Amino acid sequence: MAESIVRNKAFGFAVKIVSLYKYLCDKKHEYVLSKQVLRSGTAICANISEGLYGQTEPDFIAKMSIALKETSETEYWLELLNATGFIDDGMYKDYDAECKEILKMLSSVVNTMKKKQLRVKS
Repeated sequence: MAESIVRNKAFGFAVKIVSLYKYLCDKKHEYVLSKQVLRSGTAICANISEGLYGQTEPDFIAKMSIALKETSETEYWLELLNATGFIDDGMYKDYDAECKEILKMLSSVVNTMKKKQLRVKS
């Protein structure tokens, strides 16, 4: 099922985000931006997980849409961390590539479900 594939990908990404948070706090002594990327980066999988057990299709779509927004926000924080020198270009490219992959997967899930809902209503 596509949803579980994206959940697994998002979970792996969340684990990496926790490691990034630890690195930023321990090595860079950065505590504000690191909290933001930790919050948004781990919220992706949390919302996907909740959506998988949604009571209705609109509930599922809403949670996947929130996960999509959290992914976009995480992308921003990663870009800012790179632009301000807290993570180097190599780290940024690695995290950003994974973030973009999750973004594409979630966009596909949300768009497919919205189209399905429109067909049902017609």
